[in-house]
Amino acid sequence: MKRRRKKKGNGSFNVWRSYSDMMCGLLLLFVLIMCVTLFQAQKTYDDSIKERDERIAAQAQVISQQTTLDEQQGQIEDKDQLLAAQKAKLDEQQAKLDEQQSKLDELAAALADKQITLDEQSTQLAAQQSALDEKNQQLLDQQTQIENIIGVKADVISALKEEFTAQNLNVDIDSKTGALMLDSNVMFDYNKAELTDEGMAVLDQVLPVYCQVLMKEEYKDYLAEIIIDGYTDTTGDYAYNLSLSQQRSLAVAQYLLSIEDDFLSSTQEEDLKQVLTVNGHSMSNPILDADGNVDMDASRRVEVKFRLKDDEMIDELNKIMSGTTDETETETETQAAE
Repeated sequence: MKRRRKKKGNGSFNVWRSYSDMMCGLLLLFVLIMCVTLFQAQKTYDDSIKERDERIAAQAQVISQQTTLDEQQGQIEDKDQLLAAQKAKLDEQQAKLDEQQSKLDELAAALADKQITLDEQSTQLAAQQSALDEKNQQLLDQQTQIENIIGVKADVISALKEEFTAQNLNVDIDSKTGALMLDSNVMFDYNKAELTDEGMAVLDQVLPVYCQVLMKEEYKDYLAEIIIDGYTDTTGDYAYNLSLSQQRSLAVAQYLLSIEDDFLSSTQEEDLKQVLTVNGHSMSNPILDADGNVDMDASRRVEVKFRLKDDEMIDELNKIMSGTTDETETETETQAAE
């Protein structure tokens, strides 16, 4: 009995061991399936995560690209606006350039007209300059002639002074005009026109010297007049003084003619008559003293002087030269202003 129970107990143990083995196998299979499933699930999960990450990365890249595109689009729009503004500015500048070109064309036309006018004025100026040069040459020639004539006059005055000095005669010869002044108080009694003895003595000394110098060969061709002028003081009536001054100058001239044959040749006597003139000036041109008052004694006088043939021409030429100089300066200022 005990043996049977023992056998029965071993058989039951084998059954449970087989069952246990089977269960272990199943469990192992289940675990294996679970592992495979978990592995597959993990792999699927990892693939999903990877795919998600890739999608996220792709989406982020798309978003980044979209952002970049948006930024670029904004930049393009900004540049389009800038280009539009620049185009508008260029159009405005082009319009200004066209306007300036039009003005330049007008200025060029005006400049061409001015150039034509300037050329015409230059031609006129050249002609005027040529005429001016010719006038200047004429003036230079005339100036030379004047200087020669003035030189002759200076030589005559110098010769008169030297001759009077050589004759030991103290007379007053005007350094500019060569006039010889005779004191009427010596020559005439007061209010009279007849020469006094003292006056005739003075004339005997001074007239021969004065006339001989003027009648020399080197001067006679230049001599136009020997002038005897009479003057009175400012006392009395003009007409009376005029008559008195004329009579006194005439008296000196008549005395000169009465003694001329003593120091002049017959030819010189005839020449003297051709150039001798007499004038009376009444109370004109009185002589003033240092205080500006009329010197009555000095104003009563007779002056013997000479005039060269070209004296009047010299005065006229001086006027012409003065006028020409003013005219030249005026023309120069006018041309400079233009």
